[in-house]
Amino acid sequence: MMRILLLTHAFNSLAQRLFLELRERGHELSVEFDINDATTAEAVELYTPDLVLAPYLRRAIPEAVWRAVPCFIVHPGPPGDRGPSALDWAILNDVPRWGVTVLQATAELDGGPVWAAADFAMRQTRKSSLYRNEVTEAAVAAVIEALDRFRHGPGPVGGGTAGGHGWQPLVRQADRRIDWAHDGCAGILRKIRSADGQPGVEDEVLGLRCRLFDAWNEPRLAGRPGDVIARRHDAICRATRDGAVWIGQLQPIADGQRGFKRPAAAALGALADALPRSEPAPDTPADPQGYPDIRYEEEGPVGLLHFEFYNGAMSAAQCERLRAAVRAARARPTRVIVLMGGHDFWSNGLHLHCIEAAPSPADASLRNIEAMDDLALEILQADRQLTLAALAGNAGAGGVFLALAADAVMARRGVVLNPHYRNMGNLYGSEYWTYLLPRRLHGRAAALMQDRLPLDADQALQLGLIDAVAGPARAAFLAEVRASAHALAQPEAFAARLAAKRARRAADEAARPLARYRAEELERMRLNFYGFDPSYHVARYRFVNRTPQAWTPLYLARHRAQVPSVRRRRA
Repeated sequence: MMRILLLTHAFNSLAQRLFLELRERGHELSVEFDINDATTAEAVELYTPDLVLAPYLRRAIPEAVWRAVPCFIVHPGPPGDRGPSALDWAILNDVPRWGVTVLQATAELDGGPVWAAADFAMRQTRKSSLYRNEVTEAAVAAVIEALDRFRHGPGPVGGGTAGGHGWQPLVRQADRRIDWAHDGCAGILRKIRSADGQPGVEDEVLGLRCRLFDAWNEPRLAGRPGDVIARRHDAICRATRDGAVWIGQLQPIADGQRGFKRPAAAALGALADALPRSEPAPDTPADPQGYPDIRYEEEGPVGLLHFEFYNGAMSAAQCERLRAAVRAARARPTRVIVLMGGHDFWSNGLHLHCIEAAPSPADASLRNIEAMDDLALEILQADRQLTLAALAGNAGAGGVFLALAADAVMARRGVVLNPHYRNMGNLYGSEYWTYLLPRRLHGRAAALMQDRLPLDADQALQLGLIDAVAGPARAAFLAEVRASAHALAQPEAFAARLAAKRARRAADEAARPLARYRAEELERMRLNFYGFDPSYHVARYRFVNRTPQAWTPLYLARHRAQVPSVRRRRA
């Protein structure tokens, strides 16, 4: 096995997935954020890795480093593709297939020897979703192959400049500029999706200079091209020459400085209040390419509740609407309710961007966590049905514990879970975790909450945090979820399980009421929100405003945790 240093701009979804996959294969890993050349060189000196793996960089690796140790770069393009906007161009040009290449760093940017590559079919979706799914799966496969070739031979598969698309420059705002009078829906969707989650497409909406994100097709509404014609919850609808598109997120630009991303209606404020509301009729068939939000469907005795929230963040208002949907599902004559979540995320808990935009972030934080608690309680109190949380996408912080409110939890193999709050300024957490976690982990709950590292689905299963794993193919996972739900709904099995659930809930309530767990959790959360320690507010501000990393936390940088404190970066 090898000592591998992960050199990355941030510990993002791809870096976390590779960290977990390689650690499970027995490799020794440490992480260093790419802050500057001197810091990178120091990390290599301290850790003496066999190899540096760079899953996500925004600049070239220093020459002194790649000459001293082999450095493998994960490039989100097929062999021969070069440049900083690989996936952006692929979406803009509507290519049918794309790929990931693992190449070795040399003096020629993206031009070194290719050690492995994997390709995939392009999906009509935003760049961030492709990155978290198809790109990540291809990267894992390619990195594993590259490491095997590096350790055992036969060596690189070819040169980095052979074939492919060649050098492609950085995509500029001019390359994505929307002409609302002439561009059709398909072209507008490609432009916005190619820039999501960063940097967005610059535009003006109702006089507000901003960047656009989270675009979806609208098949029924129409109007004068460019006009904002409707609102649906937090999203706004804008007409095109051949239809309309929904835009879910805006990032205001003021005095040349970008603000932070937030729901479109919130960014527009009073301007959005005057827009006509457009809610689909309850019996309107869901458009798979249309604007997603909360959607319910039934398959005989099984109800499936889908909730697609941008980046998995759940504002107080979204929690309240989802709670109402759970309550409505509980009133249906079904035996099992499946909480499906969304494509990329099941839930990541609090909506930090909405909180940051509020006049009082402390008050907004408390309202949001109260709404999350109300939602968790609605699930916990479902006493006529069994509930199943089906995690097809990642989950973090309060989102993990919200899933545990269900009677059973299934996760897709490859899903990454971050079942802790500490990375957000040492938040204590709520969502009844002090009740839900100990009954699953039996004495190991405190250790899990102190750990800041992610878990994959198989690790979570081994710990007892979840109940089943399926996949990794999404279709196979969803088929297994449906099969499991229908098995739970079989009359004899259902009756016995429901009786056991009611008995356990009654015994637990008699021993210690849920209201007491909640009150004690919220007492600690109020200290996070209103107390003398500003760590949560500082961490939230840095997260929302994408403040560059100034150091690598010691729980990631193991090579720094064992050196004299004078040489450490702050934990």
